[in-house]
Amino acid sequence: MSGQGQLGGFLQTRRSQLRPQDVGLKDFGDRRRVPGLRREELALLAGVSASYYTRLEQGQQVGASPEVLDAIARALRLDEAERLHLHDLAATAKRRVSARKPPTEHTTSATRDVLDALGDAPVLVSGRRSDVLAWNRMGHVLFAAHVDPAAPHHPADRPNLARLVFLDAHTRELYADWPAKARAVVGNLRVVAGRHPDDALLASLIGELTMKSPEFAAMWADHRVQPCAVADYEMRHPLVGTLTVTQQSMRLPGDEQLLIVTTAAPGSPSQAALALLAQTTSAAEAERIRQAARNLRP
Repeated sequence: MSGQGQLGGFLQTRRSQLRPQDVGLKDFGDRRRVPGLRREELALLAGVSASYYTRLEQGQQVGASPEVLDAIARALRLDEAERLHLHDLAATAKRRVSARKPPTEHTTSATRDVLDALGDAPVLVSGRRSDVLAWNRMGHVLFAAHVDPAAPHHPADRPNLARLVFLDAHTRELYADWPAKARAVVGNLRVVAGRHPDDALLASLIGELTMKSPEFAAMWADHRVQPCAVADYEMRHPLVGTLTVTQQSMRLPGDEQLLIVTTAAPGSPSQAALALLAQTTSAAEAERIRQAARNLRP
């Protein structure tokens, strides 16, 4: 998962997905050995030499200026998230990095106070590699009621959202449009991998999912970028049935931690379903989660 390898893979995949007519070039029906634009055509659109672009795509050229990267982004028709991802990849490609095991992630007491304050709204905190670092009782019963509610508080046992989505049958059934959720998970992992090519645990997670899930492998090879923000999902919960929710991800102070809050439209049947789900969770379970959180190191 080297920075140069990720940069080259991203550029090559994006180039292969563009047709001459997409960018205003005439297609005379000539037979192409590879799908999409040729390197020379992309270089022409970006205003750089073909040899320079080839070296960049092959990982032999580092130090591209922000202006050149923006020109390439325009030529590839990248959106803003993809443009920023390209800059991240180019920045990490400059550095000599070696895989290392990062320190264990923890939530702060202030973050845990937020989870308590949000009451019956399903909330969880996701770490850099999509590990569940904390959740409130509603976050637990909505997303993974079959998992030990105290698991996030023990680093070795933490649920991982990417593993749940791709490898857990309960989670797959939870989303009516599972492919949309799966693409969002992969797209976010792509963003994080671009920023942290030296993260050994992230590389191990990606390798595991690639080996165990053909669907993940195909989506990962597509190099799609999709930062977590706001998304609507139809969920099929085993206790309260079908409900439509909005999942909002907000970045917390620290290294790539996200606060994920789930809501339903006011007055809607989905909001009523969430209220019903809240009633099914016991006060004892809620207290168990809170006590486990309080025992964490700050």
